[in-house]
Amino acid sequence: MINSPYLMMTGTDRNEAMGSPIFQPLYQQIKALITQSLISGEWGPGAAIPSEMELAARFGVSQGTVRKAIDELAAENIVVRRQGKGTYVATHSEETVKLRFLRLVAADGSNELLDNKLLSCERAKAPANIARLLDIKTGSAVIEIKRLLLFSGKPQILDRIILPAAAFKGINTERIEAFNGSMYRMYETLLGIHMVRSEERLTAVGADADVAAALNLKSGTPLLSIERVSYTYGDKPMEWRLGLCLTDDHYYLNHLE
Repeated sequence: MINSPYLMMTGTDRNEAMGSPIFQPLYQQIKALITQSLISGEWGPGAAIPSEMELAARFGVSQGTVRKAIDELAAENIVVRRQGKGTYVATHSEETVKLRFLRLVAADGSNELLDNKLLSCERAKAPANIARLLDIKTGSAVIEIKRLLLFSGKPQILDRIILPAAAFKGINTERIEAFNGSMYRMYETLLGIHMVRSEERLTAVGADADVAAALNLKSGTPLLSIERVSYTYGDKPMEWRLGLCLTDDHYYLNHLE
């Protein structure tokens, strides 16, 4: 049974606690406990989690409370419900999940063949601005990856990725190429690091000489700059990424719910 002071309160005590800044609805407490089990690795990516009935018995709450907690986790793409089969931990190996952070779409609506070309994978030191976003110390060892994303053979995005070296030991050119550039699947498979959400900042920039050369453009060509920080369970930042995107025949699509 769940070990929570709130769950052990009487009805009067709970009503008083609701006015406290630390009060959390019961289903959110259950959501936090399920998330903690994911962080600890009790259920890995792609694995089935216990049924609502089993979780209700484990935590000493109603199935309705568990269902509401799982509904939120599913809405956040942390778990996936499968009709008639149960609920599973989301994985970037699934077709419906592995491209959900890629938002660039062809203006004519056509489906495109996506490919990538690794340009470099090197160790470096974290600059202050990126260290702050990744919650590491300035100058900490990082892995810096540069690559091109090609849409139907055309260079469309120049990607720069920075990872904390301490958490991403063993990531190198050979392993990136072995996973054909599927970064999130590689993190998950090799290291058990599952990205569950990201925050992005979009700005318009002009291509400098190096970027223009990589994308076969003229210097100054307008590009969409997408700066992204991706988080694993527990809202821990694990990856910084900058994508410089050519949008002459593409646009950025985001679904707001």
